[in-house]
Amino acid sequence: MASGIKEVKNRMLSIESTRQITNAMQLVASSKLKKAKDNAMGYKEYFETVYETMRDLAESARNVNSVFLRKQEVERKLFIVIAGDRGLAGGYNSNVFKASQENIKPKDKICAIGKKSVDYYTRRGRTMVDSVTNIEKISFEDVEAMAELIINEYLEGEIEEVNIIYTEFISTLTQEVKVRRLLPLSHDMIERDDDAQTNWGKSNAQPAIQFLPSANAVLENLIPMYLTTVIYGAITQSFASEQGARRTAMESATDNAKEMISNLELIYNRARQTAVTQEIAEIVGGVEALK
Repeated sequence: MASGIKEVKNRMLSIESTRQITNAMQLVASSKLKKAKDNAMGYKEYFETVYETMRDLAESARNVNSVFLRKQEVERKLFIVIAGDRGLAGGYNSNVFKASQENIKPKDKICAIGKKSVDYYTRRGRTMVDSVTNIEKISFEDVEAMAELIINEYLEGEIEEVNIIYTEFISTLTQEVKVRRLLPLSHDMIERDDDAQTNWGKSNAQPAIQFLPSANAVLENLIPMYLTTVIYGAITQSFASEQGARRTAMESATDNAKEMISNLELIYNRARQTAVTQEIAEIVGGVEALK
């Protein structure tokens, strides 16, 4: 009986140690989440506006002969895959990699952002055009350099299509993996929902856009800014999603640990009570034997 009590006590201590760790991680994620959420939500409108504006430019320039608007059959693709730097974030990283498995073919190239993404594709021996292992500290200038590298690959014909896989932050409890095509530009890159249509007016028809000095010149100047903005926006969304997912996961783990400790305390107290009762019975029996 004593060994059983000791085993339960040791298990309680082990779970309590785990509870302290998960609680600390929950507090860290909560503190990071506030700043990440403000950054993501503040940047989101600009990020979405730039993406939709380029969609409308593609609509107006659909007859222009530009490498950024070509409609030929695509064979060589690049996927920018944004995951987290750490684990213990519920299904955050696994959901990203599930989407990548569904969309990325063996011959496609990868641009990995986040340590988990870099590690994932390194283990699989995939070709990476570029990689960043610290998503929390990535700067706008870092993304500009990445966008320039991707554009060069595109212009040299090494890749014919650029896509991005990231996690959109909807709320602390809800995040959604998104797959978007960035290049070549096309009027059907995204489908506007009812709210977006309301914002843009009842009709889907957009006013004609005049390009000066030419459509090609405008596109060549806008593409680097567009690509940088969208990638950076996706990073802010993904980082906020990671913190939200980790906070939720660690909160759940902490609550589960508390429940397990509570159940073990009942078992421990019952075992101790049984042991004490047995000891009293043995003492009484010994006294009776001496009479």
